[in-house]
Amino acid sequence: MTTSAAPPQALPPVRPPRPAKARKKIAHNVRTSRRAAWIFAPSLLASFIFVYVFIGITAYISLSNWKIGTSPDLSLRTPLGGTYSEIVKEQRFQADIRNVVVFTVLFLLLAILGGLVAALFIHHVSMGKSFFRTVFLLPYALSFIVTGVAWRWIFSPSTGVNEILRAIGIQNPPGWTTDTTILGALNNPNGTDFLKIQFGIPVALLPIIFAAAWQLVGFAMAMYLAGLASIPEEHLEAASVDGASTWQRLRYIVLPQLWPSTITCFVLLLHVALKIFDLVVAMSGSGPGFVTDVPGIYIYNYLASRYDKASAMSIILLLLTLAVVVPYLVRGYRRERKA
Repeated sequence: MTTSAAPPQALPPVRPPRPAKARKKIAHNVRTSRRAAWIFAPSLLASFIFVYVFIGITAYISLSNWKIGTSPDLSLRTPLGGTYSEIVKEQRFQADIRNVVVFTVLFLLLAILGGLVAALFIHHVSMGKSFFRTVFLLPYALSFIVTGVAWRWIFSPSTGVNEILRAIGIQNPPGWTTDTTILGALNNPNGTDFLKIQFGIPVALLPIIFAAAWQLVGFAMAMYLAGLASIPEEHLEAASVDGASTWQRLRYIVLPQLWPSTITCFVLLLHVALKIFDLVVAMSGSGPGFVTDVPGIYIYNYLASRYDKASAMSIILLLLTLAVVVPYLVRGYRRERKA
């Protein structure tokens, strides 16, 4: 009887020892990462507490019975969310939403288009570029309070632009910031409907839109000037050689390459439009019939009397901002992953 010996098992390959220099490099990278984590930990913790935790607290207060700011009552309101159902039925809240939507749309159109035109003008002007850049950027250095005081005088019913209108034969010029007229009203509420306001463009809001666009057009111009500087001149020269007109070069070469600048400018100016407060306070306040009221003034007025309503409006304003900013961030994240 014979026995066969088991075949010898193959030994695992021996990994060559890592060079000492590589081991030191990995250890250095690990230490650097840990050190960076400890350095950024306090700021991340502070951001988490003073941003996200406070947003959560504000959301909870909006669901509570906390009426007076100095007398906290954190018991949940019954029914839950009653504060939100209460404010959406108010005439003032509906006027605020209308005003902020109208202000945002018209302000963005004027500021972005004005900035684009100014940037194209300055980019192609042969003399005085520094002078024109300073002229357009100077309003951006002012505060909204200073701008509001100046433009309040310009659109005063008894002085300013109305003097010019009367001089050219218009006997009854608009009252501007005191005018309750709604241009292009889409409805006519009868007092029993859910909608208690007319949806349209309040005349009293136009001076505020003009003032805000005048101040921020320089910011949009600076964004577009940076974008124009990054467009290769070879592209424009090649298009000129191929017989493209000025409009064709602008439409098919310049504007597509300015799209990232447009998106960035849109998001940043949208943030300014949604939280507008001091300019409106300086020019008109809430106005007659809340024709110039905005969410910022609503929150400020209710901080002492209805803390829950002020918190609810703050959450609604946050959701309006996130509705536009989050898609922009998601789009940028997906573009980075594809790249």
